Amino acid sequence: MVIRTDPRLQRVLVGNPAVVTTATTAPNEVVVTATAAGSSSVVLWQENNQSRIIEVFADVDVSLLREAITRGLPGEAVEAESEEGRVVLTGVASSTAVADQIGKMAAPFSKEIVNSIQVAQPHRQKQVLLKVRFAQVDRRKLTAFGINLFSTPGAPIFGSAGTQQFTPPQLVNNGGSGGSSGGTGANNSTIGLSDLLNLFVFRRDLNLGATIRDLQQRNVLEILAEPDLLAANGEPASFLAGGELPYPVLTGTAGQATVTVQFKPFGVKLEFTGTIESDNIIRLKVRPEVSSLDFSNSVTISGFVLPAIATRHAETVVELRDGQSFGIAGLLDQRTTAQFSKVPGIGDIPILGKLFQSRSVDKTNSELVVIVTPTIVDPAAAPTPAPEVPKMPIAPLDQKQFDTKTPHESGNK
Repeated sequence: MVIRTDPRLQRVLVGNPAVVTTATTAPNEVVVTATAAGSSSVVLWQENNQSRIIEVFADVDVSLLREAITRGLPGEAVEAESEEGRVVLTGVASSTAVADQIGKMAAPFSKEIVNSIQVAQPHRQKQVLLKVRFAQVDRRKLTAFGINLFSTPGAPIFGSAGTQQFTPPQLVNNGGSGGSSGGTGANNSTIGLSDLLNLFVFRRDLNLGATIRDLQQRNVLEILAEPDLLAANGEPASFLAGGELPYPVLTGTAGQATVTVQFKPFGVKLEFTGTIESDNIIRLKVRPEVSSLDFSNSVTISGFVLPAIATRHAETVVELRDGQSFGIAGLLDQRTTAQFSKVPGIGDIPILGKLFQSRSVDKTNSELVVIVTPTIVDPAAAPTPAPEVPKMPIAPLDQKQFDTKTPHESGNK
């Protein structure tokens, strides 16, 4: 600071030399320089026998700190002031992390920092609604072919022949062999068929019949689950429709071994984390999984049958707009099971042996399809529905109709 006087100066005295220093640059001009934060008095004696006392207060220069806050954290309503060597921070920051960062930026300017920054209350966050459809495209095909032969009790030889892979017809003799048809016995027997899709052939003159099973079964589509999950922005969510399989775990040494039970979840499972970015872009991390118990690969431990768990899962990270969908496919499970049965000896005869053979081929070709649709929702911004007013059981009276007559007109009785 430069101080000029009209009269010439004779002497200059500084009350606290540790805070300010002075230098005379002209007969009527003195320069006061602050060397530390604090206060001091400067006394000026002039040639006209008059004196002047000037109180000087020196503070930390925080102009560079203000520029750093404005440049590095634009939009933050935070002020930096200096007060006798202390840096005072005031205002409202958008988050606790921002307030801590401003405090670190002010540390090089002073050893004493008064951080009075308040953190703004967190505003409501939008949420992510995830609509998931688990569908299993099952292209299972079952082909079955077999022949069962039988004769009625009235035939010279009574019996049946089959591979027992498919249920043969049930023959029940109702009693006597002399019926209304000449005593052949065919009309006195009951033939029970458990499968109406079988082909049934019967010769009454030979008392010989046959059932032929030739079927094909196919499956198309099966919906496994349709969960809808709602989670806050950036928070994980999970879904499980199934169960937990208990299985023993052996711990310890031989003589001091202990058995504990652990649970392994199985079924339709989904884990996802949705993060809302700018322009309504949803960054979605999703992990669908479908598992089931597999008793064909089970193990037996101490008399306990522990099935294996057949699992199909996928994990991916995608970016979608609000309302867009994406699908995960290609999780295939292909199995073929063939079963052949025949009557020993006669089943090996060419051509004729086909009547004593049966075949069943089960082909399983299933594909898991997962369709995911994320949607941005804001429940707090939705208008609150007005409370419903209960209806009056009896309508109120109409004043124009019932309250317009004067007491004199109504008789005043």
